[in-house]
Amino acid sequence: MVTVAGSTSAHAARPRIGVLAIQGDVAEHLAALTRCGAEAVPVRRAAEIDGLDGIILPGGESTAIGLIAREDGVLDALRRYVDQGGAVWGTCAGLILLARDAGHSQPLIGALDVTVERNAFGPQVFSFETDLDIVGVTGGPFRAVFIRAPAISAVGPGVDVLAALDDGRVVAVRQGRLLATAFHPELTGDDRLHRWFVELCGKRSSVVHA
Repeated sequence: MVTVAGSTSAHAARPRIGVLAIQGDVAEHLAALTRCGAEAVPVRRAAEIDGLDGIILPGGESTAIGLIAREDGVLDALRRYVDQGGAVWGTCAGLILLARDAGHSQPLIGALDVTVERNAFGPQVFSFETDLDIVGVTGGPFRAVFIRAPAISAVGPGVDVLAALDDGRVVAVRQGRLLATAFHPELTGDDRLHRWFVELCGKRSSVVHA
């Protein structure tokens, strides 16, 4: 992996990045992407996925998001987008949607070769924050916010583990142009992961630098 500069180059074209706007912290993701130099747009319909340089799948309730997305044709459009090499970042419920296996029957994109444990840390009352060392993210630990979060219990051979908790549970991975985090980077004000994704969508290099 190569180092990404701390900010998006003013001379580079602004990547157009969508945020799936069914549930979750849509406004927070859009604001972070904008701060990182992207053209950030909410996505509610399948046709709005065409022409994007990347898309973020935010948190929420993964089964509800999947059912709505399937009914509206968005889920099939996301599968096609991944098949065509599109960049996708799933956070919390978005990680579950991307996964190959979520432990029970629900609508999934199924592109990320991981098995996910839903609500791995218990109900919302057990939400927590912790400092994570994330592979490729320099500038010190990343403050990670976990809210009814999943964890990754198994990874396929093509998946790179980027971060794990002290107990070994995996909470961030990358598979090619797919990125997934069990936590909510949009809630911290630390834009390093959003900047990484903007750079990935801009087809430049792929490691965050402070």
